[in-house]
Amino acid sequence: MSDPTPTSPDTNAAPPTADEIYRRIHALIEPFNKKGVAITPQTTFAGDLDLDSLNVMDLVAAIEDEFDIILPINRLPDLETVQQVADEVASILKG
Repeated sequence: MSDPTPTSPDTNAAPPTADEIYRRIHALIEPFNKKGVAITPQTTFAGDLDLDSLNVMDLVAAIEDEFDIILPINRLPDLETVQQVADEVASILKG
């Protein structure tokens, strides 16, 4: 039996690794993957996953909740791939 992944931040815990951030974002994307495409770091939200603006905002909210962060709205248009989002989350978590 595997240990559950904590979803609430522990202020004394080390920040998640880049691989952990990517894995958690990948898991958050799965419910939005209606086309069943293989999710890779280069997967795009609009082109590959065909997400509309409402789905994107729902996904952003899920990511913000998962990592207890706020993704700056002015950065969202630049975040086109899964890896770009993972990198942005890592950057925010580093402070």
